[in-house]
Amino acid sequence: MTQILLSGITVYPVKSLAGISANSWPVTEKGFQYDRKWMVIDNERQFLSQRKLPKMALIKTAIIDKNLILSAPDRKNLSLPLEPDDGHIINSTIWHDQCDARSVSTEADQWLSDFLNQDCRLVYQPDEVVRPVDPRYAQPTDKVAFSDGFPFLIIAENSLAALNHDMQLNLPMTRFRPNLVISGCPGYAEDSWREISIGAIDFRLTKPCARCSVPTIDPETAQTGKEPLTTLNRTRKWQGKVYFGQNALHNQCGRLTVGDAIKIKLTGAKQPPI
Repeated sequence: MTQILLSGITVYPVKSLAGISANSWPVTEKGFQYDRKWMVIDNERQFLSQRKLPKMALIKTAIIDKNLILSAPDRKNLSLPLEPDDGHIINSTIWHDQCDARSVSTEADQWLSDFLNQDCRLVYQPDEVVRPVDPRYAQPTDKVAFSDGFPFLIIAENSLAALNHDMQLNLPMTRFRPNLVISGCPGYAEDSWREISIGAIDFRLTKPCARCSVPTIDPETAQTGKEPLTTLNRTRKWQGKVYFGQNALHNQCGRLTVGDAIKIKLTGAKQPPI
């Protein structure tokens, strides 16, 4: 029997910018360390994402020594401290959540505004700020940084293989921006998982991930197309939304490493029920 393993780890330090592929990464109370710790906001203090600004996909991120490095075509790299000096508090909006954030620097604001052709600011979430997860799906102690709603997104390799087969395309996993990629299980097996362990960390998969327009953006060019939403509308639609991947919450801190064994502890009816 094929062993189910963790085959990919990606961390996204800045919400909606390119991620960092890693072999091993620490897990904190809010998810992967530094994951979605930073966010770009507009003049109304609303978060900005590739949904509005596909060009955000072209900004690469890296963590070198104790700095977050942003790089973009025809721009000088921007280096920011991983532990920022306290800026001033900006109450920012992510979907329906109001979150305290802190400004980073006027240099960062200008760098992003120039590249994105949009007035914007870079903010970060101090460690002491608590943003709870939607109580319909979470426990009172669950918390998250600037992710859309959950600390982790899980997708099986064979789920993408099945979708690519349906599309007759070969889209990369980066289109779907998971934190955790799983090998050794059938396509869409994660739809029925409720509780799993990866290495020494337990996870609850409480809600399927409804997909927006971001997977239609080519992360290498920022050009948009019709897929995968056209095929997802045909194959993965339920109650007016399309789903691909599972949102997840973790029960412990620790470290995850590619190759960690995965145990399926509890299964249930498929979510979405298709």
